[in-house]
Amino acid sequence: MQDESDAAQQQDEAAGDVVRWRILAVLLTVIFMSLVGVSIVNVALPAIQEALDASQSDLQWVLSGYALTFGVVLIAAGRAGDIMGRGGIFIIGVVVFTLSSIAAGLAPDAFWLNVARFVQGVGSGLLSPQAVGMIQQYFKGPERGKAFGYFGSTVGVAVGIGPVLGGFLIKLGGMEWGWRLTFLVNVPAGVLAIVLALIWFPKPLLAIGKHAAPAAGADPAARGWRSLDPVGSLLIGLAVLAILFPFVESRSSMLTWLLLPIGIGLIYIWIRWERRYARLGYSPMVDLNIFATRSFSNGSLIMTLYFTGMTSIWVLVPLYVQQGDGKTALEAGLFGIPSAILTTYAANWAGHRVIEYGRKMVVGGLFFAIAGVALSIVVVLLHEAGWISIWWLLATLGLIGIAQGSVISPNQTLTLMDVPVSYAGSSGAIMQTGQRIGTSVGIAVITAAVFAMLQTTSWPVAVTVGFALIGLIILLTLVVAIIDMRGRGGEQSTHSPR
Repeated sequence: MQDESDAAQQQDEAAGDVVRWRILAVLLTVIFMSLVGVSIVNVALPAIQEALDASQSDLQWVLSGYALTFGVVLIAAGRAGDIMGRGGIFIIGVVVFTLSSIAAGLAPDAFWLNVARFVQGVGSGLLSPQAVGMIQQYFKGPERGKAFGYFGSTVGVAVGIGPVLGGFLIKLGGMEWGWRLTFLVNVPAGVLAIVLALIWFPKPLLAIGKHAAPAAGADPAARGWRSLDPVGSLLIGLAVLAILFPFVESRSSMLTWLLLPIGIGLIYIWIRWERRYARLGYSPMVDLNIFATRSFSNGSLIMTLYFTGMTSIWVLVPLYVQQGDGKTALEAGLFGIPSAILTTYAANWAGHRVIEYGRKMVVGGLFFAIAGVALSIVVVLLHEAGWISIWWLLATLGLIGIAQGSVISPNQTLTLMDVPVSYAGSSGAIMQTGQRIGTSVGIAVITAAVFAMLQTTSWPVAVTVGFALIGLIILLTLVVAIIDMRGRGGEQSTHSPR
């Protein structure tokens, strides 16, 4: 009888393994689709401008509209998944993203393209926190690190292949249809993901509504529409909108910048509301006690600072090699390939070892990031002096690729390690919102500094200043990571991850 019981348990575990990895396959398919859809647009902007007779403001909103709606819905969408079922919300997000990709690809003018991009941002905001929450829910311990490692590898491939694929599609379809293909290419992956999710996701995971079965680890009190905390959702959405808008709007006026203190004030009101909501016995959209968890608060700060600095690299390099060195858009896309390959390898390698090494992994990756930025400055200056080719940037950006894989996925694993599964979606969304705010602030400030320098100096000098600013931000990130690591004696946690 004991042997039969053991055999049955082994069968259940094997079935659970199959379910987990199938879920991850669907998640990674969608993450790949959404990230390619983002990185591909940068290459398509000149073709969009010519084909639709779009203004500079129109082009700005092709990028900014997506960023705004994505950031605004993240936290509320994460909590909705925690309450109503992550799989169902995930599929809704994929459907919205796929349909809006079709609308963007068939847009007759710049106005409708931007409407489609706003909706596309909503779709991405719905699905992204569910992906993080489901990894948190279905993977434990070392397996969770591996899952986030594969997640990071997918990110590396998607970001690297996006610009190259975009250049190829624009060449294939010409100026009229090429840019449309950069949106329509999302459709097959979206349809495939929806079909596989409906087949592979466990049925309770797909349920939506008040009769839905709660996710594993969910708070039993978190039932009904009150648990969605509509007032809290509105407050945090408006706060993120007010904070992001001045940074993503290229023609921000003094009046626009007044939104920034308003956004900070709304965050204060939101915190007060969340505490009151919890005192009344309801389940708030974010359990503010998670900020007392050192791994979460420090990890979220590290992630926000890292994205504030490092994301701008992939804006400055294409600008510099095209406008400063005369390379084509396709050639500019090639500069990211070695970095993407090394990101893929490093994320997978780090994901298998993050539980063993803890925050040391992140600290090591940040040293690679600083080295990559510093050596990129050296390459730019030596190239300007005529001593070496600009293609040496492939090697220095490769170091940044190692940093990407060693920092982002491991830090994500460590940040969410001690977060209860019942708040996995909303907690992951808070971390992603920090990334979004950091990215928007960093790109706005660093590119503004570079373009200000270009008024009086050359591209090599201006991009050197931009790289130096990035290096300072990464150095600050390293200080935070070292303080956190030393505070824990070099280890992430003294107890098992949840």
